[in-house]
Amino acid sequence: MTDTKKTAQLSLNGETYELPIFSPTTGPDVLDIRKLYGQAGVFTYDPGFTSTASCDSTITYIDGGKGELLHRGYPIDQLASKSHHLEVCYLLLYGELPTAAQLEDFETRVTRHTMVHEQMHNFFRGFRRDAHPMATLVGVVGAMSAFYHDSTDINDPWQREVAAIRLIAKLPTIAAMAYKYSIGQPFVYPRNDLDYAANFLHMCFSVPAEEYHVDPILARAMDRIFILHADHEQNASTSTVRLASSSGANPFACIAAGIACLWGPAHGGANQACLEMLKEIGSVERIPEFIERAKDKNDPFRLMGFGHRVYKNTDPRAKVLKQSADEVLELLGVENNPLLQVAKELERTALNDEYFIEKKLFPNVDFYSGIILEAMGFPTSMFTPIFALSRTVGWISQWKEMIADPQNKIGRPRQLYLGETARDYIDIESR
Repeated sequence: MTDTKKTAQLSLNGETYELPIFSPTTGPDVLDIRKLYGQAGVFTYDPGFTSTASCDSTITYIDGGKGELLHRGYPIDQLASKSHHLEVCYLLLYGELPTAAQLEDFETRVTRHTMVHEQMHNFFRGFRRDAHPMATLVGVVGAMSAFYHDSTDINDPWQREVAAIRLIAKLPTIAAMAYKYSIGQPFVYPRNDLDYAANFLHMCFSVPAEEYHVDPILARAMDRIFILHADHEQNASTSTVRLASSSGANPFACIAAGIACLWGPAHGGANQACLEMLKEIGSVERIPEFIERAKDKNDPFRLMGFGHRVYKNTDPRAKVLKQSADEVLELLGVENNPLLQVAKELERTALNDEYFIEKKLFPNVDFYSGIILEAMGFPTSMFTPIFALSRTVGWISQWKEMIADPQNKIGRPRQLYLGETARDYIDIESR
């Protein structure tokens, strides 16, 4: 944390209190209120913590006004167009881009950990066949602590390292197994001769009865989805992972908590909501009707996949993923998929409509990732699990940073209590 001599003064009930101000390397200054309760006997009130810095971090920075997303200082569009997912994983985990030797070692370690404990196959059979893959994912990842006892001691740096590698390596395998189980197909073992994204696609779509070849365009699009969802600062699921880990919980439990939070439709379900909207529109002919409804303030309909809560300009991830979406649709075609026909025409209409241009309601990363995953053949129930395995490295990086922070203490938010004051118990006969 950057030291500073700047302070702010707070006047309260005739007393004046000086509050330190910290200046980050980039972004707004931060008012330090840690001693406010002890000195003045008051809390601050910030539902959703939208104006509160819960930690200091060196991993990811977002400037929503500029439409900027940086991982360790590197712009996301450069990483997505020039790098690949495992190199970005190394960057997030260790702070710098790897040398060729470091990257080879890291990729080997991840690849050699992609298989899951054989007894975990039995664990899947405890779920109903129609269980949502996210429900399965939460349960299986949480259960990893029952299978990998040698990497649950958070006070041992080496065990933290092993847990990090295991989670990054095994999440694609577990997500693919959850998918296969939901559709009644046999599990497919990972292959060490395939890269991270290609291996995931192979585990999802290959069957024992015939050979399956992963198209490099699809593998590259999948890899970009992984990169673009790898981390996004202190969002709800990342904050959940940090809060869970502040109690000293094992890493597998913390990541399972993050997955559970991500499952919420307001967080990780945006690309699924986008596809469901396209289904509601139904055909290209109905697009003008829904465009007009989106402009009507009195109509509850909203265009999903357009605009972003954080990015007030363009989503920096969307431009890169649009290129992948165009490549995937050109490869697979949209002629036989009415949903994708609607998506392409809706994109064209919105990008040329003055209302959307003025409001800066451009297609975001959820719009394009939903289109890509639909074109690849994934059901919408798999969209959030894919988001979860993409975000795993971000959660782990934040978790490792928090564990190593000497300022780390258990999370304990305060409240504005509006309930009853103290009152005496009344016997049931007198109520």
